[in-house]
Amino acid sequence: MPETIDNRRRTLICGAACLLTLPAHAQDLLTPSQTPGPFYPDLPILDQDNDLTRIAGRDGIAEGIISELSGHLVNINGSPLAGVRIEIWQCDHNGRYRHSRDDNSEPMDKNFQGLGHSVTDQMGRYRFRTILPVPYPGRTPHIHAAIFRSGMKPFVTQIYIEGEPRNSNDFLFQRIPSELRPLVLAKFKPSNNEPVELAAQFNFILMDRAS
Repeated sequence: MPETIDNRRRTLICGAACLLTLPAHAQDLLTPSQTPGPFYPDLPILDQDNDLTRIAGRDGIAEGIISELSGHLVNINGSPLAGVRIEIWQCDHNGRYRHSRDDNSEPMDKNFQGLGHSVTDQMGRYRFRTILPVPYPGRTPHIHAAIFRSGMKPFVTQIYIEGEPRNSNDFLFQRIPSELRPLVLAKFKPSNNEPVELAAQFNFILMDRAS
């Protein structure tokens, strides 16, 4: 049976990612890991798929700029990693996470799923529909991502908006060495695929046993 959200949350908190020792030039190609943060959703998720903008059985759509995030999951050699679960979570348009300890006074968007998952295909491809991430007090806009591979610790990172001025003052973004920061940036561009307004490509490059 698939892991429950609670089990995955415990796994995330125990250890986000552990990169193997690599030559310096190889290390610089890997997606930097980051903390999962305190707000991995713990409130009931009413729908679990790769579209965070709609809840099954409801007619409404999430507030915010509807966006798509897609890309590939590959190893350090560029080989696709197929059949791997990727999760993303983020705050809604009001800056609220689906978490019981989020004390933001803004109302929660009941049409925003908050957490979604995708399973990579044979080419290592994944896709999500969500909203353009927004800032909240103390943080620049970002999307959390976790990759769950059998027999390995989850890999966790955060995806930031390319060209976002708030990145320069974000304490977690600034912890990443400057030469590696481009590896956690996604460029959101206009999309002609209604109702999607923006789309971004983001590739995860990880170590695996075969590397």
